[in-house]
Amino acid sequence: MIGHAETVSSAGGADVLRRNNVRVAGDPSGPVVMFAHGFGCSQETWNLVAPQFEADHAVVLFDHVGSGRSDWSAYDRAKYAGLDGYALDVEEILDRLGAQDVVFVGHSVSAMIGVLAANRNPGRFRALVLVSPSPRYINDVGYVGGFEPADIDALLDSLDANYLGWSRQTAPMIMGTPERPMLEERLTEGFCSVDPEIARHFARVTFTSDNRRDLEQVSVPTLVLQCQDDVIAPIEVGRYVHGAIVGSTFEMLDTTGHVPILSAPEDVVQQVRRFLS
Repeated sequence: MIGHAETVSSAGGADVLRRNNVRVAGDPSGPVVMFAHGFGCSQETWNLVAPQFEADHAVVLFDHVGSGRSDWSAYDRAKYAGLDGYALDVEEILDRLGAQDVVFVGHSVSAMIGVLAANRNPGRFRALVLVSPSPRYINDVGYVGGFEPADIDALLDSLDANYLGWSRQTAPMIMGTPERPMLEERLTEGFCSVDPEIARHFARVTFTSDNRRDLEQVSVPTLVLQCQDDVIAPIEVGRYVHGAIVGSTFEMLDTTGHVPILSAPEDVVQQVRRFLS
C-alpha cells in the first residue's frame, strides 16, 4: 500500500520525490504499477495510458533526472554515466513509497532500466512490461541492433552539434506515424523541452549501452511489446529480448514506429491488462 506523493513527504523522502517529480494517482490500496518514460520524453508521454489503470491500481509516474519537471540540478554525470544510476533512482522512489509487488512498465531505454532494477531486487517486482525495448542499439556478430557503429557516431555528432535541430529532424522518424503529424509534433515538443546538455549525455549512454547479459538474469514475469517498422528497435531486437528472457511473453502491436504509448495507447493498455490477468 502506498500513499499519494503529497502525503508521503519527510526529510529524505521528500527530496527523492521532488528530484524525480514523483506523482501517485489512482487507488492507493491497489497493486502498484510504475510507468517510466524513454529518452527525450517525460511522464506526460503516459497520459493516454496511465489514467486507464487508476481505477484499480496505485499508479506511479516520475521523470528521469534532467527530463520533464525533475530537479535538473540533481543531475550527476558520474552517477548517470550508465543506466545503473537511473535504476538506482527507481529503487529509491519505490523505497520511499514503500511499494512492493510492483508492475514496472518501461518504454524504450526505460525498459532496460526496469530490467536492471528488477535484477537488483527481484522480490520487489511482480512483473515487467518492456515497451519497444532494446538491450543494444549497435549491430554485433550474430546480433541485429538496427545500427552500425558509424550510424551511432553520426547520430551523436549531429546531436552534439545542434540538439534542437536534431530533435526536429529525428523525433518524426522515431514516432514513425507520418499520417498523424500531430503525434510527431507532440514528440518533437517533448524532445525540445529537455535540457540539451543533459540530453546529449543521456543519448550517448542510451545508444552505446549493452544490456544483453542482463536479460538472462531476469526472473520475474515479463511482457515484451513490439511495434512494426520501428527504426529504433526493429522486430529482430524485440524477438531477441523475448528469447533472452526465459518464459517471457511477446506481443506484436498493430502500430508503427517506436512510441506505441502515443500511437496505440488502447492496444498497449489491452495487452498489459491481459498479461497481468
